Amino acid sequence: MDLKQIEYFVRVAELGSFTRASVVLDIAQPALSRQVRLLEVELRQNLLVRNGRGATPTEAGKLLLEHGRGILHQVERAREELGRVRGALAGRVAIGLPPSIAKVLTVPLTRAFRVKLPDAALAISEGLSVAMRESLTTGLLDIALLYNTPPAPGIETTALLEEDLFLVQRRSAGQAQAGTNALAGVPLSLDELPRFALVIPTRPNSIRMLVESALAARGQRPQISLEIDGVAAILDLVADGAGCAVLPMNAVTTSGKPEVFSTRPIHSTSNDDAGAARLRSKLFMAVSSQRPATLTQQAMAELIRSTLQALYRAP
Repeated sequence: MDLKQIEYFVRVAELGSFTRASVVLDIAQPALSRQVRLLEVELRQNLLVRNGRGATPTEAGKLLLEHGRGILHQVERAREELGRVRGALAGRVAIGLPPSIAKVLTVPLTRAFRVKLPDAALAISEGLSVAMRESLTTGLLDIALLYNTPPAPGIETTALLEEDLFLVQRRSAGQAQAGTNALAGVPLSLDELPRFALVIPTRPNSIRMLVESALAARGQRPQISLEIDGVAAILDLVADGAGCAVLPMNAVTTSGKPEVFSTRPIHSTSNDDAGAARLRSKLFMAVSSQRPATLTQQAMAELIRSTLQALYRAP
């Protein structure tokens, strides 16, 4: 069997489509179909059921998919081991970051990557948690950072840190100029949150789901003013007076105009003591459980962890 044909088959089977696989592999679709068909002829079995909705593995295809992933992983490990003989890890790592984390993490992580893994290649993309989970499953991403992710088949997660969530409001012109706000930093009870019109992402955004779940547990619902996907757009609308937002602090501090906003931590009780429970968003590192991590990917995961710890002073 030809390794390239196995790689082509695995990608088609994972993505469920020759069209999508041809884009990912950067190969013309007719050539891709021909190579997969040659593999089927050699094995004398149909590996994929082709239909108008895409392609799904047959029983023989499912068996080859399992072995094929292992074969490709071993080839990658062999390349890395040979790279270690030269004194460095090599290979490509694709990671996905939520937009609010990407603004904080991309530059320091890239700097650390160039120092620690100079012979490896790095690809960083931004996305929402739902889309990034799917990309992990299909192999488009090797590592993803996800907020408040629920358990999902084929995905392994490791908790990285927790971020307090804040009610973000526009300061008045006079307050912004003076740099003051009477309520700035004053804790807000979760029970008070429905009083504020929110500019919030559409479902299934992780913060949106967290806010709705926390309020639903108290028999309440958020007051939605506008549904907007994108932290920058949300903050622009808050600055324009369209409503308030619920965001982590780094979204405000990296906005380029933090002086325009006032922030209040959200407590799950009316108690304003320092020990009162706060509404928090949890960040996880996620990888596919179906494809063992290569040595380079393991090194990258540790680099992400250490860089975040330095940025957030995480324990």
